[in-house]
Amino acid sequence: MTIPAPSKLAYVPFVSVDNMMKLVHHIGVEQVLADLARYIQDDFARWELFDKTPRVASHSTEGVIELMPTSDGEVYGFKYVNGHPANMKKGLQTVTAFGLLADVASGYPVMLSEMTILTALRTAATSAMVAKHLAPKGAKTLAMIGNGAQSEFQALAMKTVCGIENLRLYDIDPAATAKCKANLAGSGLNITACPSPEAAIEGAQIITTCTADKQYATILTDNMVGAGVHINAIGGDCPGKTELHRDILLRSDIFVEFPEQTRIEGEIQQLEADYPVTEIWQVINGTAKGRTSDAQITLFDGVGFAIEDFSALRYVHDQLQDGNFYQDLDMVADPDDPRDLFGMLQRAKGGK
Repeated sequence: MTIPAPSKLAYVPFVSVDNMMKLVHHIGVEQVLADLARYIQDDFARWELFDKTPRVASHSTEGVIELMPTSDGEVYGFKYVNGHPANMKKGLQTVTAFGLLADVASGYPVMLSEMTILTALRTAATSAMVAKHLAPKGAKTLAMIGNGAQSEFQALAMKTVCGIENLRLYDIDPAATAKCKANLAGSGLNITACPSPEAAIEGAQIITTCTADKQYATILTDNMVGAGVHINAIGGDCPGKTELHRDILLRSDIFVEFPEQTRIEGEIQQLEADYPVTEIWQVINGTAKGRTSDAQITLFDGVGFAIEDFSALRYVHDQLQDGNFYQDLDMVADPDDPRDLFGMLQRAKGGK
């Protein structure tokens, strides 16, 4: 007896790291960042349709492993992601990730994808999308404090979406700054390596903090931050890890993704549980105000939320319609008779 071939529903498109890189280069890195910013903004505009829950986290002394699920009622998505700051010393990535989309009506998966690269892209796209709404008009200079794996993505997203022209870099490790500067050579950005965070933020209208240490840290002190800037604080992503002095928060208008998650993981874990914040989707919808004055300090306390990953996966899935940039995985056991899973197994034995 011939073993039946897997059904069409058994095959799930899988976007490997290799195919993700090919896809990004096929479209262009900056175009992908611009597209992702649009997809994320579109999904934030329909925020109320989504299931929303803080990510499910398993913490250890070494780091955290998390699941980030959501659904818009028709499509379900989740991301697996870790955060292990000490990995860099072992020659490993601090963050790795993969994600999945599924059809809500049947529960069948429709795409599996790497998300280590995609997370870096969507995090940068989210930052730029938010800055477009909150940063001072005509902002041209970005200070990047922390020049690790996320820094180039952030810089290019701010250039593409917000029109940034000047990039000022600082990292406690000069090799990281040199790496970032070299990677962005030819990007069109005017890049300055700075000897201190104070020097980096001089003249910057947007300040991004993106460091990896898993601890309460003070990357920016209150006296370093003047009026009229936008702070993009994206390094905080777990309990016990912050980058900004508490007094900066008290001087700022604070914008977040999902308060229930950010109060646990973000900069605002330093504040009272009922401290007022604004959800960025409300600014996008026009139901809340963003920047209201030239002197205002706006702060995006970004920790990453599942809807952003959903948007990124949705974008990648939309690019696969021409049959390129993925391979089919025989991933779902789908017998002709749904009651006969055991029979399917038996028929696979020795070709019988």
